[in-house]
Amino acid sequence: MEYSESYELIFQGSGAEDDVVVVRRTGRAGAGGYPVYEDDTGIVRAEISDRGEVRMLASGGHQAPGLPVSVRPVDDPVPGPDDAVPGA
Repeated sequence: MEYSESYELIFQGSGAEDDVVVVRRTGRAGAGGYPVYEDDTGIVRAEISDRGEVRMLASGGHQAPGLPVSVRPVDDPVPGPDDAVPGA
C-alpha cells in the first residue's frame, strides 16, 4: 500500500482560523499497523490509515490529544524554475 509522506491535520481553532499542523511519516507503525506521523517537534503524533482515518497518539505523560476535524495529504511541491534540471 502507498501512503502519503505528509499530511495536514486541521484542528478547530479557538479564534477565527483553524490550527493546521503538518506531520511527516516516521519509520514506525502504530497498533493498527498503519504508519505513524509526527510534526517537527515530535509532540503531535498520529497513526493515519490508508483511508485517512486518524488516531492521535500521546507523545508524553498527561497528554490528551484532541482529534482533528479534517486530515488531508500534502501534495509534493510543484517544481519551480530554480528546480529545473540543466540540459533537460
